Amino acid sequence: MKKQKTADEAAALIPDNAMVAVNSSSGLCCPDAILAALGKRFDTTGAPNNLTTIHPIAAGDFFGTKGIDHIAKPGCLSRIIGGSYPSGPTNAAPPLIWQMITANQVEAYNVPSGIIFDMLREGAGHRPGVFTKVGLDTFVDPDQHGCAMNDVAATKPIVRHETFNGEDWLFFDALQPDVAIIRATTADQRGNLSFESEGAYLGAMEMALAAHNNGGIVIAQVRRVAANGSIRPHDVRVPGILVDHIVEAPDMLQTTATPYDPAISGELIRPLDSFSLMDFGVPKVIARRVAQELHKGWAVNIGFGVSANVPRIYLEEGHHGDVTWVIEQGAVGGIPLLDFKFGCSANAEAFVASPHQFSYFQAGGFDCSLLSFLEIGADGSVNVSRLAATPHRTAGAGGFVDITTRAKRIVFSGTFNAGAKMHIEDGKLVIDREGKIAKIVPEVDHVSFSGKRAAAEGREATYVTERCVLKLTQGGLMVTEIAPGIDLEKHILSQAGTPLLVAEELKTMDAALFQADAACLYQ
Repeated sequence: MKKQKTADEAAALIPDNAMVAVNSSSGLCCPDAILAALGKRFDTTGAPNNLTTIHPIAAGDFFGTKGIDHIAKPGCLSRIIGGSYPSGPTNAAPPLIWQMITANQVEAYNVPSGIIFDMLREGAGHRPGVFTKVGLDTFVDPDQHGCAMNDVAATKPIVRHETFNGEDWLFFDALQPDVAIIRATTADQRGNLSFESEGAYLGAMEMALAAHNNGGIVIAQVRRVAANGSIRPHDVRVPGILVDHIVEAPDMLQTTATPYDPAISGELIRPLDSFSLMDFGVPKVIARRVAQELHKGWAVNIGFGVSANVPRIYLEEGHHGDVTWVIEQGAVGGIPLLDFKFGCSANAEAFVASPHQFSYFQAGGFDCSLLSFLEIGADGSVNVSRLAATPHRTAGAGGFVDITTRAKRIVFSGTFNAGAKMHIEDGKLVIDREGKIAKIVPEVDHVSFSGKRAAAEGREATYVTERCVLKLTQGGLMVTEIAPGIDLEKHILSQAGTPLLVAEELKTMDAALFQADAACLYQ
């Protein structure tokens, strides 16, 4: 059987009522040509309808890869299970999928990315589902939101509590997709897939297994098709016995707004002096202080936000390689990239499939995680997953809950409040105008990280802002350091939306943080 199809021919194979798993991370590995053909088919014929789609990490972005928005149409899409969703600027029009979610036109769930991969693996093995501690006491827990993103989803729970060996667990049913849509670089004529120009494997193999083992079809979008025998066996990441159809898309982007960067796929090692460094200012102060929490030899997970700049601090001060950076898309080592290319690393030393990376994260196998916050609650809980006023500004939780559930140490970073204007002068922080929105609040709107649970388990959580450092304690948030030039009462205690504890031996943040040319690591 000839496996090669056009995108339109492949889209025509997807039936009504199908469960469709899509392997992507924003623009990275997104099979956009097939999704576009599927959307065009619906516009033309009204089919397929009543689809359920599964996205461990978001499909598409705001910057040239429509992804899920190709099929975010009432009648076509009825249910979506996503680890994350396209996100972008507050002032941008919400993507179609967010418009459907907020209008209750689709049952929408935000399930931690690693759990979705687990659900697919259990489905591939014909096992009943996933027992996990990931998400207890967060929005994932059915005692809170149970992963539901809107009212229509809340009426159809996706997770429940179960008792096993006397312990409380969350249980998710296995996923058995009818269709898997994945992407690779090269396919031979038998369907063997290699990923030599991709920045990650994500969960391509797991999705292909889950669909194939349940009688479904696997469609692979590739940049090129080669003769049989062209791909070395060790380079095949998904074997042709699992792949039913191949769609050639030679012009596909490598990742968001990026046609091709060989350093992302490990085909070229960039000189270290080719990476841009942070300009001196308040964000750099925060990144420097976060960097001071780390130790040589550690493996450190890194997330989006200010903390994504910490590798640049290590690079600038001549300590690149002291810490190994690990990200959920699967890169190990190298330098995680910023902005459009976040989720990729340049000069990575290894690529791990995302489901394996999440197993590493869920068990707390790394030394520390660097993450952001939208809100911090009085008990140290953190919200990164929902902003009610502008939901499309956040992507949801992604792998955040998988990462934080058992992490030994977490450093959250961000500005103390929203909208403040400030600058650094003569080694001191100067607040020109206070922000109008407190980020430290009595209770967060959405619990992405449970401070109460972490404190009870004795895990470390540090919160780094431009004006102070706080620690999680059994009694709540405690201010332990304060920036030079900052008044404790005026700039911290009165600006927090909830009372804060203050350490008996309150320290001043390292003066070197506030000096443009100073070294800050290992002081």
